[in-house]
Amino acid sequence: MSSNPALPSAPFPWLLADVGGSNARFAWVAAADQAPQHIRTLAVAEYPSLLDAARAYLAGLSLGALPGGASSQPRSAALALATPVTGDQVRFTNSGWSFSQAELSAALGLERLCVLNDFEALALSLPRLRAGQWQPLGGGAPRWDLPVAVVGPGTGLGVGGLLPNAAGGKGWLALAGEGGHATLAAADDFEADLLRVARRTHAHVSAERFLSGIGLPLLYHCVAEVQGQRAVADVDAPWILERALADDDAVAVRTIETFCAMLGSFAGSVALTFGARGGLFIGGGIVPRLGARFERSAFRERFEAKGRYREYMAAIPTPLITDTLAALDGAAQALSQT
Repeated sequence: MSSNPALPSAPFPWLLADVGGSNARFAWVAAADQAPQHIRTLAVAEYPSLLDAARAYLAGLSLGALPGGASSQPRSAALALATPVTGDQVRFTNSGWSFSQAELSAALGLERLCVLNDFEALALSLPRLRAGQWQPLGGGAPRWDLPVAVVGPGTGLGVGGLLPNAAGGKGWLALAGEGGHATLAAADDFEADLLRVARRTHAHVSAERFLSGIGLPLLYHCVAEVQGQRAVADVDAPWILERALADDDAVAVRTIETFCAMLGSFAGSVALTFGARGGLFIGGGIVPRLGARFERSAFRERFEAKGRYREYMAAIPTPLITDTLAALDGAAQALSQT
């Protein structure tokens, strides 16, 4: 997505949203050069539709969040969604929400609506990241004169890319795809056994099947079976993370170790595919929760372990995005470039 000087600026105020499978995060921008404000997170499961969630957020603004006399009626909106955006009808991959872009725009009374994939938005946020929103993790500092990419394990697994100065303009070209659904590869016999077990119930084992919030329980049970260990029957991602960080469940610990290692291999493949010599950013809500355990993990070693391309990979930074609201900045960038 690149800037187009023929188009006037999207009229303010702006409604921004970053909508995943579990949460919908909303924000407000009242004027140019203003960072997203009045951020509120709503649970997807508590609202019948995206329109209902948006109206609930806007109703909250009208109840005193905005300065006296300010209108809570947006004139423009940018929605970053955890699903492919291929036409007017949008259906979410990991929730029951669906909507028509034209109908949503009319219902909210918008003059301009920008709908994009959430990792397209996260990619657009990368050059806007401020100190405190990211931390280095090997390979030096990012370079903005080269392509960069982002991989993010959250509820699902997102992938995006970013090219500088698209078509000679002043903006950026974000590349949205569904890389999280690419086939997951094994790097050793243990991982091959994990994939063999997973294929009993999933004919296609994508990266998201293991490297995401919805995938961690499957990875946990595969690890238990391959190691011949007893597993807790009914687990979810928060339980696995909690037990692993507390070191009180051996299967959970090995699950997170395996998660970090396989994420490193997958992220390295994404960097090679995009030619992301400027950096491979790690986003999503899972990795920031791992803290020092992620830094000590095999992630970076496996990221670089690309045979003849090890030296090439060693020079690529892998910064960690610590602000889980960064995609809202990207949504604002997308709207400013429409």
